[in-house]
Amino acid sequence: MLDQRFDPAEAEPRLYKAWEENGCFKPSGDTSAQAYSIVIPPPNVTGVLHMGHALNNTLQDVLIRFERMRGKNVLWQPGTDHAGIATQMVVERQMAESGENITRRDMGREAFVDRVWEWKEESGGAIVGQLKRLGASCDWSKEAFTMGDRNHPDNNMMRAVTKVFVELHKKGLIYRDKRLVNWDPHFQTAISDLEVDQREVPGHYWHLRYPLADGVTYMHPIKDEDGNTVETEMRDYIVVATSRPETMLGDTGVAVHPEDPRYAGLIGKFVELPIVGRRIPIIADEYADPDKGSGAVKITPAHDFNDFEVG
Repeated sequence: MLDQRFDPAEAEPRLYKAWEENGCFKPSGDTSAQAYSIVIPPPNVTGVLHMGHALNNTLQDVLIRFERMRGKNVLWQPGTDHAGIATQMVVERQMAESGENITRRDMGREAFVDRVWEWKEESGGAIVGQLKRLGASCDWSKEAFTMGDRNHPDNNMMRAVTKVFVELHKKGLIYRDKRLVNWDPHFQTAISDLEVDQREVPGHYWHLRYPLADGVTYMHPIKDEDGNTVETEMRDYIVVATSRPETMLGDTGVAVHPEDPRYAGLIGKFVELPIVGRRIPIIADEYADPDKGSGAVKITPAHDFNDFEVG
């Protein structure tokens, strides 16, 4: 007797299992038919799929099933991405929360790598399970992982990744350059902008005197609360306003706005960096805001992305 109501929780897994067991998702193997394939954008193995993945994979599945019904030799290639640093972060966080009181350095490289592979199998399995529950008609016999199979280090996936990397390097699309990166002092490596949590916190402005070099002096205007010049004074220093005085040792210059009359005569001159005593130039750049702080800012390219561009 048929149930009066359709129960997707019972029907969908049963139908999917039947499709998979009967090889419905594999290419037909008919080389005379037109080939059609999609490589699934590999999700990071560090977590579970979200609504964006559900939409993306549903649209791919629509195309795959449509072309399969048209008689083409169709392959939907599934896979996951290793996301190395993020995976390391997840595993170390798990170890800390479990109360094991052991770090990756305590374990040693080999043991920690084994732990990461264990997590990969667990998390990757969850992702595959989600895709199957969604009804994705991937050819699971060809499931791939961007780090390959550790039991078969000479597999095609590793060779393909290496080949593409070398080709991109030869074309100049991957290159080595001096760039500012997000350095993680805990993991002792650089991480991408996507893995950085930017937070604004209350700060404080420090006003520091940078002595002018070569005996240079200038007349600095003194203004009242309304911005009117009430007097001038002779200075042999320039006041730099900063919220990060601790980065002073890495300064390579002091920037003032090119249209700021207070410092017009100082552009091209030099200051002596306090404590260090290194000569650094005073430059004109629109990055300096005349109405912010003293109007003169320290430039530390190794600390700040804006400073890097100015530098």
